[in-house]
Amino acid sequence: MILADSHTHLYLEQFDHDRSIVVENAIAMGVQYMLLPNIDRDSIPGMLALADSYPENCIPMMGLHPTSVKADFRLQLEEVEKWLSQRAFCAVGETGIDLYWDKTFRAEQEIAFRQQIRLAAKYDLPVVIHSRNSFKEIIAILEEEKHDALRGVFHCFSGDEEDAVKAISLGFMLGIGGVLTYKNSGLGEVLKKVSLNHLLLETDAPFLAPVPHRGKRNESAFLPEIARKMAEILGASMDEIAEVTAGNAKRMFAL
Repeated sequence: MILADSHTHLYLEQFDHDRSIVVENAIAMGVQYMLLPNIDRDSIPGMLALADSYPENCIPMMGLHPTSVKADFRLQLEEVEKWLSQRAFCAVGETGIDLYWDKTFRAEQEIAFRQQIRLAAKYDLPVVIHSRNSFKEIIAILEEEKHDALRGVFHCFSGDEEDAVKAISLGFMLGIGGVLTYKNSGLGEVLKKVSLNHLLLETDAPFLAPVPHRGKRNESAFLPEIARKMAEILGASMDEIAEVTAGNAKRMFAL
């Protein structure tokens, strides 16, 4: 069984003392692909070091996270494009808009998001979107910036059926993580209305650990817990969930 973790931050400091063990454990659990979304200029060296250590398993993205969009965001985006022009990445991300933590730089977040959509078009890459408390704003921008090759994933999707249909209609898949295993999340009912061909598995490690690890550090080795819950909800086998979602990831990210 081959699984793909489409969103994991294994390069962060939470893994500094056991990173190689965490990666090896994930591989042993069948997680063959671990896709690494970038955060900002400071996270690039660690992310690329991990990708270079496990080139067959840890695949980097390049982007500027919305919560890292500050007054210097234009310089940060110059760094993003510099790297996109120098080596291969599987996506532009993670980008998007976050209106949960801090709205101080809302206008700058929107500008940075638009620029990264355009970078994805320039380099023919999918876009990995962070959309906390901002789904409608993001959809509006995607519709304005739409181009023939627009595609990507709504990371940590938590919307309703209408949101899912809208995202899919724009060429996006839905990233499903540990929240699916949480009681009363409501996400399972949404997934019953969506084809498995539009779903990706993700952990968002070290955040949002699935049950029974909730509250602990998340890691890519926990991905089977999410796959198991998805299988239960959809009435499918673990093998089918793994095969289809990994296939979706391979196509979306050209793995």
